[in-house]
Amino acid sequence: MSETLQALCDAVSGGELMAHCAEFARRVKLSGSADELASLRTVQAKLDAYGFRTTLLLHDAHISLPGRASVSIDGKELVAITHSYSRASPPGGVTGRVVYVGEATQADFAGKDVAGCIVLAEGIANPAAARRASRGGAVGQLHISPHELLHEMCISPVWGNPSTATLADIPGTVCCTISQADGTALREALAAGGAPRVVLGAEVDTGWRSTPVLVAEMDAPGGDAEQPFVLFSGHHDTWYYGVMDNGSANATMLETARLAASRRAAWKRGLRICFWSGHSHGRYSGSAWYADQNWDELERRCVAHVNVDSTGGIGASVLRNTTAAAELVPLAGEAISMHAASDYVGKRKTRSSDDSFPGLGIPSMFGALSEQPPGPVKMRNSLGWWWHTPHDTLDKIDAANLVRDTKIFVHVVWRLLADAVLPLDYSAHAKVLLGELDKLTASLGGRFDLGSLVAGATALRDHAAAVAAKAAGASAAEAARMNAALMRASRAMVPMDYTTGDRFAHDFALPLPSWPTLQPLRDFAATAAGSDAARFAEVAAVRARNRVRHALREANAALAAALA
Repeated sequence: MSETLQALCDAVSGGELMAHCAEFARRVKLSGSADELASLRTVQAKLDAYGFRTTLLLHDAHISLPGRASVSIDGKELVAITHSYSRASPPGGVTGRVVYVGEATQADFAGKDVAGCIVLAEGIANPAAARRASRGGAVGQLHISPHELLHEMCISPVWGNPSTATLADIPGTVCCTISQADGTALREALAAGGAPRVVLGAEVDTGWRSTPVLVAEMDAPGGDAEQPFVLFSGHHDTWYYGVMDNGSANATMLETARLAASRRAAWKRGLRICFWSGHSHGRYSGSAWYADQNWDELERRCVAHVNVDSTGGIGASVLRNTTAAAELVPLAGEAISMHAASDYVGKRKTRSSDDSFPGLGIPSMFGALSEQPPGPVKMRNSLGWWWHTPHDTLDKIDAANLVRDTKIFVHVVWRLLADAVLPLDYSAHAKVLLGELDKLTASLGGRFDLGSLVAGATALRDHAAAVAAKAAGASAAEAARMNAALMRASRAMVPMDYTTGDRFAHDFALPLPSWPTLQPLRDFAATAAGSDAARFAEVAAVRARNRVRHALREANAALAAALA
């Protein structure tokens, strides 16, 4: 680690971080609310003082704010909440036959007629369950919390603002959550053959409203209008006071900004910091809108996206599982091993955390960084029992953990800003692709030729390794060529790795397989040889092979040119 980077990490101030958290603990920051805007004004003032150019953008976003909920079983009222993008109930609520669907997986719904029914599901409400219930014609969803607390959620699978193409995917059910004890009693009554009368009521304010995005920018010395930049982002809106989610992360952003700005003379590229609205109540509406509105500039200039969510939680001792794109895994592992004394296993980036930029070809890392150790309660993540509840308050922040997490963000942001050659390892990326192709080759059993993809991925691995070997002694002109080539490789390969293939749209906020562009090949492998199903599937498989082969050709051409 360089002396400058060591000094910056050593300078991370717990006092500064906790002062920011105390400020964020003052307001409930619902998307589009006056308190959210007032809180962002305090952030803007800090960034202005650090020397950034700041702009507060206002745009219309489709936001859903849950209100009062009611759940009654045989006339007995229970404690309940509704959810963002639940359908508002008519007067008197909705009722119907209750159908238990376990954890609401595809297999749990298989063979069940839920039309006109209320589905009873285990666990925290989520978009996948809402989509299955809505498509099945259910009128309601009732979720059983994994414990006594009730967790707020956005249940829409539509990423960003709905369009004419996705409006029909907004959930069509009234959705509520009750406690584990109340849900268990209902489930047991059903299992015993009972037919309890369940009525769900929900008040939900869903519609277009003005929401803010705060943008802060600082250029590297001597930069021009086309200077590349690092995008560093996190959401500012919250459920309740949201001091961990996402106040502590916003504190991390401010401290990273302060320290990076103090050594601006060493930057090789600019820094753009974005604070989003609409994360919690609009399914990433702020970052999706920003990606759409600034597509051309981001595609030309953004080198990488670092996202930050929920840093410094009490008891958050697990950092080895945080996410990063394959080409950023070595950087993530380096930072975590240095500042958290932890190994790094890592996992694929998920469809979450305002990562609205893979279609543009921008590699990304992190989101949630530090997690709780495994516990007995089955949560949707490992961010703490207080997540998305009124208990997410200042006492859930551990100053030492927050300093540790912030050092990791300072480390990765600084290297992306100051390294002469970008720390993007497309050799690691190619090795992951080769692993996927190995699995596909085995499942295809010689029925489909993947030789061109294997050759392209092998060449990418070797070209990227050669670029990395040459980077250490590169002149300024050579480094500039390498960086341009790495960005071109990103534009070709990231959409293959993290989207279904449309660079100008946003896939649903639902799990995607590894390398989703290869899914038609997997589907073809699952068909019976010689069948009509195989013939139809082969059409899509050929097109998928062409798509990935073209991306590999573009990436290899870029890297080869940089080595010439």
